Amino acid sequence: MPDADDDRENMFDEEHPGPDLESALAHDHLSDVDAPAPLILDASTTVTDVIHKMQSERRACVLLTRDGHLAGIFTERDVLMKIAANNVDVEHQAVEAFMTPDPYTLPADANVAFALNRMVLEGFRHIPIVDDGGHPVKVISMRNLIEYLGEIYQRDILTIPPEPHLAKFPSREGA
Repeated sequence: MPDADDDRENMFDEEHPGPDLESALAHDHLSDVDAPAPLILDASTTVTDVIHKMQSERRACVLLTRDGHLAGIFTERDVLMKIAANNVDVEHQAVEAFMTPDPYTLPADANVAFALNRMVLEGFRHIPIVDDGGHPVKVISMRNLIEYLGEIYQRDILTIPPEPHLAKFPSREGA
């Protein structure tokens, strides 16, 4: 004879179709996460031009390339820690002197949990996503991941009955 806990679990499963947060972490890929197209510039671009482009596009980072391949990443943190604190000639200095060269990258089929874990452990705020040829196709930010998981979590919360332990029905009657 099934007990009350089994009934509640079955009812919750019926009321709660679709992916949950744990499943999304383990099985969803970075290709599922919405992120704007990356801002990509050549590594020889001046610091001034890069910062102006970041401002006008409202972006926190820029992917820098050489011959179409990812060479580095330049972020707001780099502006603060490497540029603002030093007397840098931003008009004439190339950004490659201040970028993080050869940044850690992931393929689009990497799972969300792996990316989130890597970002937390390494202190990254952005991870470039590259294709099989090493060309940047996307940048995943911590914000993108939190918003993605927040949408799933919100769906989980919105589909829970208000008081699941009170919603026990002895039989399924009616329409």
